[in-house]
Amino acid sequence: MNDVAIRAEGLSKEYLVGHRQRYQTLRESIVKLITSPKHLRRPRRKATRDQDDRMWAVKDATFEIKAGEVIGVVGRNGAGKSTLLKLLSRITDPTEGSADIYGRVGSLLEVGTGFHNELTGRENVLLNGAILGMKRFEIQKQFDNIVAFAEVERFIDMPVKHYSSGMYLRLAFAVAAHLEPDTLLVDEVLAVGDMAFQKRCLGKMNDVAKQGRTVLFVSHNMGAVRALCERGLVIDRGQIVHQGPIGESIARYYQLTDTTSTHGSALPATGSTRFGTVKLEGRESSTVDQSESMEVSVDLRIADEISGLTLLCLLVDMQQRTVFHLREDSSSFASRKSWKGVHTIRLTVPPMWLEPGMYSLYFKALLQGQTTSGRHVSDSLNIDISGSASGWGAVLTPRATWEIRETGE
Repeated sequence: MNDVAIRAEGLSKEYLVGHRQRYQTLRESIVKLITSPKHLRRPRRKATRDQDDRMWAVKDATFEIKAGEVIGVVGRNGAGKSTLLKLLSRITDPTEGSADIYGRVGSLLEVGTGFHNELTGRENVLLNGAILGMKRFEIQKQFDNIVAFAEVERFIDMPVKHYSSGMYLRLAFAVAAHLEPDTLLVDEVLAVGDMAFQKRCLGKMNDVAKQGRTVLFVSHNMGAVRALCERGLVIDRGQIVHQGPIGESIARYYQLTDTTSTHGSALPATGSTRFGTVKLEGRESSTVDQSESMEVSVDLRIADEISGLTLLCLLVDMQQRTVFHLREDSSSFASRKSWKGVHTIRLTVPPMWLEPGMYSLYFKALLQGQTTSGRHVSDSLNIDISGSASGWGAVLTPRATWEIRETGE
């Protein structure tokens, strides 16, 4: 049995952008032909590709995905993620290269993709199953589960053009996930819908993955990507810039999107006073389980004679929310007359049971006797927190001990 679900080689898609001439109607052409003098009747010059700007939405994408893998496709807006999924689902043809997909493919690339507005919900379920090549009895076997998941029992025989956007999305996802495709392509399904629906979607995609099916999941929700996916593809400007474990892929994505990852370069420094590289001690990677403590360190070179300083350490999440803001004055350490020289700062952080995802940690130093120009900020250390996600978007997911007992009537 072939264990490859998707194989792409040099897959590329080019679009033409820029000003395009307006085509005339037949009536306009005839009128112009009759009314124009003969010596002005010259054939219209055709627009050539060279007159247009070219844009590679996807360029030279080469990768291989094994059957049963769950892959997160991440990148900035406009990077080419949706175009890649459209190429794989055969919605659009590639300009160059090829992609082989083995087995049936179910896709949810936009809300209601593949639905016909004039058909009822029931008819659209049957139509989508037929497009996937399923027998009628196979569709009927899953029909009740689809309707129950989408919560549209009362409206299943109503044309979907009368559905709300939420009903439309729920039914579209239910059809894509329940009709047993070998490969499921999902693009930003979590961008629409309430929290309860998003949680059900994640649970269903997890069930599909456990059944040995292949999932390609495009999302900007790094917590969901981290919880669901094993590996990642990072796309930037149409090109795959990274393939690997999901933690490394999210870290690469974070580097591409985080404009604050080099805090130090954005602030002035006095003399040669500066921070070194922030390090995560005792680990070969930047991944830390939510149940573990972590030790970080950084070197600080102080060029001037100062009597003291204040150190700060900040941890922020992907939404730039501050998780902690720690502060310590040099008076808490050994007394000394001058802090000039190189110092190694170590900070041990106990287990905080953070929600899985990417976090950014950096240091600040405020030097005494100087103005705000004496404020120095380190570069960021990107930390990938692994573990079990709550699915509710919380920052902390502590493992508390619950107790309930009867205390009387």
